[in-house]
Amino acid sequence: MKIKDAVAQRIIDLCKEKNIAINALGNISGVNPSTIYSILTPPPPPPPPPTLQKICDGLEISIRDFFDVELFDDIEQEII
Repeated sequence: MKIKDAVAQRIIDLCKEKNIAINALGNISGVNPSTIYSILTPPPPPPPPPTLQKICDGLEISIRDFFDVELFDDIEQEII
């Protein structure tokens, strides 16, 4: 799995876990919902770090907690 796909999946998983709709996540995080949807739509662009921080703030988790799951254990190396 590529990092951008893992980030998108993690956001989806956290929203389900916390019972938060994508639009609601946008409102509580201060990130435009269309930006979040663009991160979740294949092929997802990698979110800029400040955007990811805002999303984590909205989910009330740290960046460390965001990435501290098995989903990120076997990320494919990408050559840009």
